[in-house]
Amino acid sequence: MIRVFLCCLLFCPSLLTAQELRQSFLLEKDWRFSQGDVDKAASTTFDDSGWDQVTVPHDWAIYGPFDRVHDLQEVAVTQNGEKVATVKTGRTGGLPYVGVGWYRNTFDVDAFEKSQKRVVLKFDGAMSEARVYVNGQEVCFWPYGYNAFHCDVTDFINPSGKDNLVAVRLENRPQSSRWYPGAGLYRNVHVIVTDQVHVPVWGTFVTTPFVSDTLASVRLETNIEHADGKVVRVTTDIIDGEGKVVSSKDNAQKINYGQPFVQHLEVLDPNLWSPESPALYKAISRIFIDGKLLDSYETRFGIRDIKFVADRGFFLNGKHRKFQGVCNHHDLGPLGAAINVSALRYQLELLMDMGCDAIRTAHNMPAPELVELCDELGLMMMIEPFDEWEIAKCLNGYHRFFEDWAERDMVNMIRHFRNNPSVVMWSIGNEVPTQCSPEGYKVARFLQDICHREDPTRPVTCGMDQVSCVLENGFASMLDIPGFNYRVHRYGEAYAKLPQNLLLGAETTSTVSSRGVYKFPVEKKAEAVYADHQSSSYDLEHCSWSNLPDEDLAMADDHAWSLGQFVWTGFDYLGEPSPYDTDAWPNHSSMFGIIDLASIPKDRYYLYRSVWNKQSKTLHVLPHWTWAERVGEVTPVFVYTNYPSAELFINGKSQGVRRKTEETVQHRYRLMWTDVVYEPGELKVVAYDDNGKLAEEKIVRTAGKPHQIVLETPHKIIAADGKSLAYVRVKVLDKEGNLCPNEDALVRFSVTGAGQYRAAANGDPTCLDLFHEPKMHLFNGQLTAIVQAGDRPGDVQLEAKSKGLKSGKIFVKVE
Repeated sequence: MIRVFLCCLLFCPSLLTAQELRQSFLLEKDWRFSQGDVDKAASTTFDDSGWDQVTVPHDWAIYGPFDRVHDLQEVAVTQNGEKVATVKTGRTGGLPYVGVGWYRNTFDVDAFEKSQKRVVLKFDGAMSEARVYVNGQEVCFWPYGYNAFHCDVTDFINPSGKDNLVAVRLENRPQSSRWYPGAGLYRNVHVIVTDQVHVPVWGTFVTTPFVSDTLASVRLETNIEHADGKVVRVTTDIIDGEGKVVSSKDNAQKINYGQPFVQHLEVLDPNLWSPESPALYKAISRIFIDGKLLDSYETRFGIRDIKFVADRGFFLNGKHRKFQGVCNHHDLGPLGAAINVSALRYQLELLMDMGCDAIRTAHNMPAPELVELCDELGLMMMIEPFDEWEIAKCLNGYHRFFEDWAERDMVNMIRHFRNNPSVVMWSIGNEVPTQCSPEGYKVARFLQDICHREDPTRPVTCGMDQVSCVLENGFASMLDIPGFNYRVHRYGEAYAKLPQNLLLGAETTSTVSSRGVYKFPVEKKAEAVYADHQSSSYDLEHCSWSNLPDEDLAMADDHAWSLGQFVWTGFDYLGEPSPYDTDAWPNHSSMFGIIDLASIPKDRYYLYRSVWNKQSKTLHVLPHWTWAERVGEVTPVFVYTNYPSAELFINGKSQGVRRKTEETVQHRYRLMWTDVVYEPGELKVVAYDDNGKLAEEKIVRTAGKPHQIVLETPHKIIAADGKSLAYVRVKVLDKEGNLCPNEDALVRFSVTGAGQYRAAANGDPTCLDLFHEPKMHLFNGQLTAIVQAGDRPGDVQLEAKSKGLKSGKIFVKVE
């Protein structure tokens, strides 16, 4: 009977899973943390009982307090064209991210035998200059806080395998970032235990040399460590999204000189990955030597074909499409830099409803959870590693490490994400000063060659903002895909001069706005500033180097060779409060976002949605209609819609029909009534379809006295995993249910039941309320509170109270 069971293990490898062959677990709970440098903190005899107990991912700086002194700098922001240094405030969010932090934890390795096992620590990101110690000895150093790295710690594990101390020292230096970088072990930490013979971290590479609707050829390259000179047998099954095995291979070959093990498989009638149908497969490879199963490794991938065709643009699976993308920084607003899958998913779902189909990770390597979500949801990605090369933007920026670390950082990034179908191109940098150096193209070539060596299947771009020099010095002509940051008015010139006959809007628009804020008179302005430190949500204000959304929309619509765009930015983020960055405290978050820091869409969201979302109808009107001080004054009305025409009524009186025209790019994408005179009451917009028939209407009424707090959430049920989040929109309404758009009262929160209060934000770039405290001022009648699930099922209740208002309650199920 025992002999039969052993035979099944040898010849029925599916009975053994990767989890049984290799241990892999997160170090999440029971970390001890201390801010500030501590002598001998890596020692096994050090007493950390007085340190804080935290859960990783953890961002020590997001808890504040906000203060002007935290990121006070006197610099010239050269990428914005500044030549003279000025005092900058809020540039990194006004949060205390600078300094040293220590983390300590212990872990066990079951059945550890040094001669038979390998133990690896993998960090998805540690901010920054990470020094990792195991049982008192330094095992690795990795300076770049955004990149994932791993270190083999087998030789440092206790002989028993028990009570292994891992200590991590992190240091953020002053003037090391242009935006809020976060602080601490803000991404996950993994322990991976394998046999001596094993597939290493990021040890496979899947490509699809041939793709059609009826057949896909899959090439799987598997690296196997400690197998040199041995005959290795690898069996691989490809499994589709329904769990069905669709292809298998069983090969054996001798491994020499660390060469990878290559297999070719076929998938008939493949489900092709695309934003509309993000089909995924997984390859499960089992490694045998002398008939013994030693490792099992799973690689998730997608089958799809990408081509960039001169003059014609980008083709995915043979179909032409434009990138409808956004750039995003890595912070999660009130949650800081600490990664959370629920928060990422919510961000992506909001962007997808807008019609967004692509993400640029600006300007650093992303968390793996983001890339996995993009795979699953169907968002294409441009992954980017650097904001600096060898020439500094920040005094203590990445330039200090570029010469020694750039290749290692690039290799880690590419091997980490080259199997992800969502990734369709690599970027090698953003607005680097090197672009204008006479021999800057050599540095770009060095980085592009690394991409081609590690992944010959994807093209390489770079975000260039200095058009004249890159056209003249050969920098732009050397890249696979020229990527311009802004300068849309020079795209035609660049297209005519560059040999690629393609152009990508790698970073576009930089229109600024504050949700629910409207400035008069309504006019196009660059660098508009006001006493309240806000920007107008009429979406006609931008920075000196940038432009309005309509210009980039028209460029993508009108020219096949224009590949589309990545708008700066999808979400507001902490830091870079342009145009209020020059000694303009308390501004400490950006105003570029299409969606604000509280995850509430601004008006501009609906402008993009009206163009990008072809599956849904959009009818959005601005501004609000509560203006006691504007009776009798001209108050323009804009409508963002994908209907061809609409009629505006004020208290039942028609203000005329507007149709989209080619008069200006604004008239092409907006319906505008610029001479409306404000009177209280009802504003109604009636939209007409292509046949001139009434299709939809939208009504906005003048709000009365604030009466009640109303809570809403799309997250009715969340998982009982101690991590999942419910985003709750908090609104103040009058008795008739109209939003009170001028309300800024303080709201206090309490949470009971199967969860806890996590954070809140209101989207006001000048607000200094601390995110984690259970109170927050409204901004223009709204804010967002975030509730986190516990680890047991039940109901969690959030209650919101404010003086003089009827309180609001909402229940979320945790299961």
